Amino acid sequence: MASGRGSYNQYDIRKRNPNPRTSVLLVIDMQNYFSDMAKPILPAITTTIDLCRRASIPVIYTRHSHKSPADYGMLGEWWGGELILDGTAEADLMPEIGRMPTDKVVEKCTYSAFRGTRLEEYLKERSVEEVIVSGVMTNLCCETTAREAFVRGFRVFFSADATATAKPQMHDATLLNLAYGFAYLVDCDRLRKGLFEN
Repeated sequence: MASGRGSYNQYDIRKRNPNPRTSVLLVIDMQNYFSDMAKPILPAITTTIDLCRRASIPVIYTRHSHKSPADYGMLGEWWGGELILDGTAEADLMPEIGRMPTDKVVEKCTYSAFRGTRLEEYLKERSVEEVIVSGVMTNLCCETTAREAFVRGFRVFFSADATATAKPQMHDATLLNLAYGFAYLVDCDRLRKGLFEN
């Protein structure tokens, strides 16, 4: 999502590159339900996926959906029942993102990719120490996943150009907060330089 960088630039002071040997790319909720929001970042997200694949960084997708009212939780109340239902076309991953059959998909029913999914165990079993977060929505599922990764002991890299949400100010607010206390900010250019020019 395009941003003026003004609001978060003062906190974007920590610089580090992901280590391909200990990183994964998390592609959060790039589903048909969010296609209007996600389409503007498709070039950045497909570039991010391609860069990570070229660096042998595993790509993990998340898919947010609900099977029954039993798993709605607070989301049912908050969004007035307007939820993504499992088995519908809206719940499917967008074909444009190029998921490969061998790519893992984490099924989730709340903002966090860690809550009730065994993602943490999966990553630790594979000696993963770093996560690169991309996808939608910047300020909900992406931010919640990034914060949970940080408090669970993972180093977090958060994409400024391969994430999107409903309003630019929400996107910038997340980048400001994460740069201040939780994540190294990256974009396609930083990833390319960090993974292939060092």
